[in-house]
Amino acid sequence: MSEVVGTIDSNVTELSPENRFNNERLRILIVALNYAPELVGCAKYTTEFAEELVARGHKVEVVTGPPYYPAWSVASGYSGARWSNETLNNVVVHRTPLYVPPRPDAFKRMMHLASFGAAALPAALGVALRFKPDLVFAVAPTLAAASTALVAAKASGASSWLHIQDFEVDAAFDLNMLKNTIGRAMALRVESSLFRTFDRVSSISPAMIQRLAAKGVSTDKIVEFRNWVDVDAVQVFASPNTRYRQELGIPDDQIVALYSGNMAGKQGLEVLAQVAKNLKAALAPVSLLLCGEGPARLALEVSCKDIDTVHFLPLQPMERLPELLGTADIHLLPQRPEAADLVLPSKLTGMLASGRPVVAMASEGTGLAYEVDGCGLVVAPDAEAMTTAILRLAEDPDLRRTLGAAGRLRAETRWRKSAIIDGFEEACFAYGPKAL
Repeated sequence: MSEVVGTIDSNVTELSPENRFNNERLRILIVALNYAPELVGCAKYTTEFAEELVARGHKVEVVTGPPYYPAWSVASGYSGARWSNETLNNVVVHRTPLYVPPRPDAFKRMMHLASFGAAALPAALGVALRFKPDLVFAVAPTLAAASTALVAAKASGASSWLHIQDFEVDAAFDLNMLKNTIGRAMALRVESSLFRTFDRVSSISPAMIQRLAAKGVSTDKIVEFRNWVDVDAVQVFASPNTRYRQELGIPDDQIVALYSGNMAGKQGLEVLAQVAKNLKAALAPVSLLLCGEGPARLALEVSCKDIDTVHFLPLQPMERLPELLGTADIHLLPQRPEAADLVLPSKLTGMLASGRPVVAMASEGTGLAYEVDGCGLVVAPDAEAMTTAILRLAEDPDLRRTLGAAGRLRAETRWRKSAIIDGFEEACFAYGPKAL
């Protein structure tokens, strides 16, 4: 990463009063498609970010859609057809109408994202003119949120900040969701122009920061703003024999390999069915615990229906997440190779904090391989390589303990929530709230 690129340093412990811009607090408008009560992906981090800022004395309002992800169904008590307002943990949340296709294909996804952009624009503009924010902070995906945020920032005289959780244009084409070559070139030009219009642009890993620079964003605008984990809230369980094993009937002497998170195309979850078959054929004392929701789950369940060492759970409530993570002897992190450096899986932070080793599918030199190195095993993106790594860890409890302890230390030093948000404040106050 270039030396002139800013970094929100996770080793910052506490800001001195003079670095808090004379203790002035910011007024921040966040525009993001996903927010609580959604539990996974971008929603988790956007929600925690907003709530932590409010806890620190800042004023925050959010323009978002109704909760629908990863089930692709609007949650009970919410509507995809109207605007509404609510307050969640002292954050004022403005909900927009949203088209949510139950079976999203490429075209329907585009319509879904466009519907948020169209509905969010009047909402964000109205909030900005009333709220008078110092900063309008957009989360991508979706880029529809980015264009809306820019309009709101210009109208209210606020600074603008775009945060990239994943590169949706690259992902759409590299994962073959969209295939038109001319369309890709046009979309990338629009994306680059949009990125360069913001006062600040951030992303979550060094590899993704480098991609921003390659897309033409000036390095003096780029900031690394990592995802995080509340390491103090994630207990390291001394024994993996938790209530989950009792509830699922998993014997105490079985090694549990856990995947927990979204079940969609980017994850490459189809390999887990073959891994389960390989482990059964090897008579390995390993059970797979697959926890999550999403469009890929049904096919995975069908592929594993005759394997009694595979257990499925829906997404679990946040209060049980530490126990779920502690149930694992090994964490599984499959990923399609085409998604390398377009995303950094958000679930990785909790895996590391749990003190358990990770088996990650990633090519050498990618951002994911860098983050996992020394805390787990990085394998080629195929079922045989993942099976071999699981068997190696299953047979070597000392290696599991060593890698797990290294993961916990890395979470504490590189991914601590309080320090990363301290760094965000420092980045804001270093320039003054109106001059990011």
